[in-house]
Amino acid sequence: MAASVVMQSALTSSLNKTSYTTAAFPLNGLPPLHRNVNLQVKCKAQGDDKDEPLLSKLSPPPSQKVSPKLFDVMSFAGPAPERINGRLAMIGFVSAMAVEITKGQDLFTQIGNGGYQWFLWTSILFSMASLVPFIKGVGPGAKSNRFWNADAEVWNGRAAMIGLVALAATEFLKGGTLV
Repeated sequence: MAASVVMQSALTSSLNKTSYTTAAFPLNGLPPLHRNVNLQVKCKAQGDDKDEPLLSKLSPPPSQKVSPKLFDVMSFAGPAPERINGRLAMIGFVSAMAVEITKGQDLFTQIGNGGYQWFLWTSILFSMASLVPFIKGVGPGAKSNRFWNADAEVWNGRAAMIGLVALAATEFLKGGTLV
C-alpha cells in the first residue's frame, strides 16, 4: 500500500520541485535527497610497488609441504578428508545418474541391487590413491595450473556432495527416478 502511494505521488507530481520521498515520508532533521549528485572516486596506490610486475601479484602462492603423518593428513583441518569425500561424491553422482539414465533405476534400487559393493571397493581404491600424494608430502596445489587447480576440485566436490544428497532426497520424495 505504501509503495503504491509513493509511486503514484512520484508519477503525478513529477513537475513538483519537492522530493516524493520527503513528501510521502517526512523525515525531520535529515537533508532532502537530491538526484543529481556528482560522485567521483579516485584511487591511489599506496607504497612503492611500481617495480614489481602485476603477474607476480596474481600468481598463486607456492604450495606448502604437507606433513607426511597420516594423523595430520586425515585430521579435521587436514587436506585429505574434504578432497576424498568430494572425489567420491563426484564419482557417485556421475555413476548414479549414468545408471539411472541407462537402466531406469533410482538411487535406492541401485544400492539394493549390489551398488553398495561397488561403492565400498571404489571408496577404498580412491581413498588410498588420494592419500599417496599426501603421505609423500606433496600439497594439494602442487600440480595446479590455470585451468586445473585445487580450488576447482574442492568446489566441484562440494557441488557433487550437494547433488548426490539432492538426488536421493528428490527420488525419495518423488517415489521414483528423477529422469
